[in-house]
Amino acid sequence: MHEPLSSMTIDQQLEYLSKGFVEIIPEDDLKKRLIAAEKEGRPLRVKAGFDPTAPDIHLGHTVVIRKLRHFQELGHTVVFVVGAATALIGDPSGRSATRPALTREEVEANAETYKQQAFKILDPDKTELRFNSEWLMPLQFEDLMRLASRYTVAQMLERDDFSKRYQSGQPIGIHELMYPLAQAYDSVAIKADVELGGTDQKFNLLVGRDIQRDYGLTPQIIATTPLLEGLDGTQKMSKSLDNYIGVTEPPEVMYRKVMQISDDLMFRYYELLTDMTLAEIAALKSSIAGGQQHPMQSKHDLAARIVADYHSADAAQDADAVFRKVVQQGQVPEDMPVHDLPAEMKGEPSIPAHKLLRAIGLASSGAEANRKLKEGAVSINGEKHREMSFDIPSGVTDLTIQVGKKWARVKL
Repeated sequence: MHEPLSSMTIDQQLEYLSKGFVEIIPEDDLKKRLIAAEKEGRPLRVKAGFDPTAPDIHLGHTVVIRKLRHFQELGHTVVFVVGAATALIGDPSGRSATRPALTREEVEANAETYKQQAFKILDPDKTELRFNSEWLMPLQFEDLMRLASRYTVAQMLERDDFSKRYQSGQPIGIHELMYPLAQAYDSVAIKADVELGGTDQKFNLLVGRDIQRDYGLTPQIIATTPLLEGLDGTQKMSKSLDNYIGVTEPPEVMYRKVMQISDDLMFRYYELLTDMTLAEIAALKSSIAGGQQHPMQSKHDLAARIVADYHSADAAQDADAVFRKVVQQGQVPEDMPVHDLPAEMKGEPSIPAHKLLRAIGLASSGAEANRKLKEGAVSINGEKHREMSFDIPSGVTDLTIQVGKKWARVKL
């Protein structure tokens, strides 16, 4: 943890908080509010919202959550807003088409997992966890009309993704135009001093400033974070692109995925996913460039840091040992159990992978087997496997299967 608010100078706080942001608007105001917070003994209310449109959080989401924690470490109040109401609309940011609507049951189930995963980073005792359904659902028609009257269609079409869709003839639902206003009303309801979001959220965050002003509040400061590239190094980290690292994935899987990134991307991960200072990262780059440290060792160090953050230091050490033994040295455990293929699967060109995992003891139930497959935690003959079935290649006589730390060989 870092020094408490009372023992750091304002300039030290500003330097620490600014790391990893693309923009702070207005930048001078953040320093003024930090000074006022210290003088008045009133912590800033720092907000970020997350729509539970999927059940898992990946490292791309944590870029913003880590910045929330930095404010929290300096004594400020973090308000983690779960968009239980706005998720029913779906954030149109960066979308070329209307999002499919989720049911309330799907949103509520996803919201529960978001809570658990966010607290891997944030201190639950120092976090206000709020669901925006608390204030958005009770709004009457008259309230909604009053909110809608505060922005024009022309202003909404200034938004880049809306403008492109309008010009190309792509439909824009009226409900999508309400999304930025609903997010802005969140800032009114919780009286946010600062709101954080990715660069794709800039329009929504600015609307929040306008709406707060209209409701007689001091407009919030907004701060945007970069969009973290996925394992491919080019596209935004996304589950749909299968280039992500999930915060609940097994330690060995997280470690192996970090080791896949390029040397150049490694430094971006150091900046956005660790608490190393920019000066320390610059020194690391210099050390590698000068030949004092091999980039592979730096990548091992990064993987260990990330695994330790979401699991433990012991889990990071074990994951490092597994990676070096299995991946780098091409070894498999000597005491790996050996099983015969279940009789009902013999002679079949394709076998149900989830049933096989359960039959050989690598999963305790069919549900766990399905989850491990979907998480990418299963490798068959050295290749990650996600499908519910596995096609047996011609000439293969046995399968080496890994699920996390567990291994087994199956004789065909």
